[in-house]
Amino acid sequence: MPKASGEAPEAPQDVPEQPEGGGGTVWRRFALVAVPGFVAAAVLGGMTTQGLLAASFAVSGDSFKMSADELVGQGFTQYGAPAQSVDGSSRAVGLSSVETAELTNLCMSSLWDLSIGEATLVIEAGEAKPVTGTDLVLDIEQLRGDAEFDTIEIGRDASTLDRAEGGQGPAGGFGLQSESITVSDMELTTWAVTSGSLRLSGLKLAVKPGNHECF
Repeated sequence: MPKASGEAPEAPQDVPEQPEGGGGTVWRRFALVAVPGFVAAAVLGGMTTQGLLAASFAVSGDSFKMSADELVGQGFTQYGAPAQSVDGSSRAVGLSSVETAELTNLCMSSLWDLSIGEATLVIEAGEAKPVTGTDLVLDIEQLRGDAEFDTIEIGRDASTLDRAEGGQGPAGGFGLQSESITVSDMELTTWAVTSGSLRLSGLKLAVKPGNHECF
């Protein structure tokens, strides 16, 4: 089972760049981190008070990891929300919606702590042909990579987000959105992923003894 760190990661010192020719905004080694307590509230714009869940189901007690050589998405929104487990505990996440997405060389892994020892569920796809998905919703705890956003808006009221269908948050909440998002060398820790459709080309699924996480 993944071990939670007792310390909050340092905030990245990245500065957005305007690429030559105009258009998008680029962050080198972009990182989004959700951390517990009031720090999470500050980072994510505050926990919602409407009881909204980051997923339409109770999440498990474990996060899992995703990596990809590149994620290319159209219609991106994000705001802060709690993800709730069946035991009633909640954790802060960046609730992120992407209308359409392509992921190259996708890896997903979940580390299990079993009575016979550790084991890892590993799912791989999209090496030759990208994985495609629609209406993706991710409960993001941490995201790292080189990111480029097209027509980005940061600090918009979460209830007015309109780049992704159903990607609105509570009135007064901190939100951000962009027309498109590209993340290279993506490393993502999440508590849940839902999708309207997900096509996994070249799927490989294995349960491996020991720790074989994507990163």
